[in-house]
Amino acid sequence: MAERPTLAGRLTALGEAAELSRGRASADVVDAALAVTQRAGERLAIAGDHTVVALAGATGSGKSSTFNALSGTQLAMTGVRRPTTSEAMAVSWGTEQPVELLDWLGVTRRHLVATGEGPWRNVVLLDLPDHDSTEMAHRLTVDRLVELVDMLVWVVDPQKYADGALHDGYLKPLADHADVMVVVLNQADRLTPEQLRHALADLRRLLDSEGLQATQVLAVSALTGEGMADLRALLEQTAAAKAMTAKRFAADVSRHAGLLEAELGSGRLPTIETRDVDRLNDSMAEAAGVPQVVDGVARAWRHRGTIATGWPMVTWLQRFRPDPLRRLRVGLGPRELSPTDVSRTSLPKANAVQRARLDASLRGLIETTTEGVPRGWADRIREAARGNERVLADRLDAAVARTDLRMNSGHGWWVLVTILQWVLFAALVVGGVWLLLPWLFLWFQVPLVLPEVTWQGWPVPTLLFGGGIVGGIVLALLSRVFVEVGARVKARTARRLLTDAIGEVTATEVVAPVRAELERLASARAAVRRARQ
Repeated sequence: MAERPTLAGRLTALGEAAELSRGRASADVVDAALAVTQRAGERLAIAGDHTVVALAGATGSGKSSTFNALSGTQLAMTGVRRPTTSEAMAVSWGTEQPVELLDWLGVTRRHLVATGEGPWRNVVLLDLPDHDSTEMAHRLTVDRLVELVDMLVWVVDPQKYADGALHDGYLKPLADHADVMVVVLNQADRLTPEQLRHALADLRRLLDSEGLQATQVLAVSALTGEGMADLRALLEQTAAAKAMTAKRFAADVSRHAGLLEAELGSGRLPTIETRDVDRLNDSMAEAAGVPQVVDGVARAWRHRGTIATGWPMVTWLQRFRPDPLRRLRVGLGPRELSPTDVSRTSLPKANAVQRARLDASLRGLIETTTEGVPRGWADRIREAARGNERVLADRLDAAVARTDLRMNSGHGWWVLVTILQWVLFAALVVGGVWLLLPWLFLWFQVPLVLPEVTWQGWPVPTLLFGGGIVGGIVLALLSRVFVEVGARVKARTARRLLTDAIGEVTATEVVAPVRAELERLASARAAVRRARQ
């Protein structure tokens, strides 16, 4: 069985989940979760093991009277003598005040009851302003301290214990903190035993319906002291256990982790389908001009192969035609580029049809990866998929320009054919000159007769001349076949290499950012689960 994480571990997990959710979940929820981690870190770093108990209640509930009865003082002014102030008041017991803790709480009205060792030595009791006060400053003080104290004692009276301002504004939102709250029904002396039982039962039923089953309910009378011993014993027991601070922050973590979990969703995370990536790669390749480059590779191989292996009497004309790849500025080696050249092709820009196909492929990938994803995260996935659209065309063009199309390999046999062609051409020239010499001698009336040389009964000059022509043409035709085969092989290789290069751009500029967002969502959900354990 896995060990449950400590409070520190849960706080760390909540902070991690909140940071991962920043900009993707509700800012209020994220900020509140981070505030809890900060607040808990500050509180746990304060020396001492004091338990902060706050008494809160509505006007006329007898909260200050209860405070005086608990503390054994008359520090809290009651009734018409209560000052109209937004400040809370604190009383602590012992030989010195917990100044650092009170400063952190922001309570400036503070009193020390000098005592030796005792059950109240590590208790700080706060009297909060009325939560239903017409003074906004009073309510803001209550709202602030409710988030900071370790234990809350809500003092209600028989007339207003079901007040909506208390239940809707405080108790229901704090349902996760049920075990660090107590609801005290004051003025029990004004009720008959039957009325008191009925009021307690109705209050219990109301709290249970709001998810506050763990919240204790006590009946007291600050005036007569009825039930005060039980409330005092409960607070003493809580202080002695020295666990209320941890319980309070554990409840905070659970609450805010639950709010974050609602933002992150719990549905199955989508995955990036291979077919969507392949479709995107295909449309990227088309938009980048890969088909034109592949066709250029085949034509360039034929062009270069024809020059190298063709009949020299004809191929010299080919040299005046531009090389298809060089015209596209694709497949150029370092020696063919000047040091100041930028890796750019001369391919035409994508047309409207190609851009439409690319956009459709992007939409398909986005729809697949945002299905069932919370809206905030879906928006970030869309931004991630389309965030690099402005530079995408340049990245694709650069990828095509940088790709080594392997045009400098696989043509070793061309050298042999070139040598043979020039040997045959030389035979043609020698045979032709040999055949012309007698005519030239006769024309210039040179009295010189060349010896007749034969081979197998055939004149050697004729064999040299005819063999040079026929052999050169036949060798060129045979070479053309092998050049064509090579052109097709090179085209397939180029398509594969270019597709891989385009795939790297797709992976870097589109797929990786989308996958990062999905992994971030998965990590945030995992962190929330750890925080809620």
